[in-house]
Amino acid sequence: MEPRYNVKVKLVGTNGNAFAIIGRVRSALKKTGATEQDLKEFTTDATSGDYDHVLQTCMKWVDVC
Repeated sequence: MEPRYNVKVKLVGTNGNAFAIIGRVRSALKKTGATEQDLKEFTTDATSGDYDHVLQTCMKWVDVC
């Protein structure tokens, strides 16, 4: 499945911190031109579950590397 936005986000260096991961993806989405609605949708989805859900949500939205 292709991510919603064609942007690569490197998660190395976030040390397994879910909020750091969400912040890094949000920043990349903003730079790519994501709308405020998209940012809100991403954040709401990413924070609605456990750590694995955060990673799965990120992979739906961006190309995680």
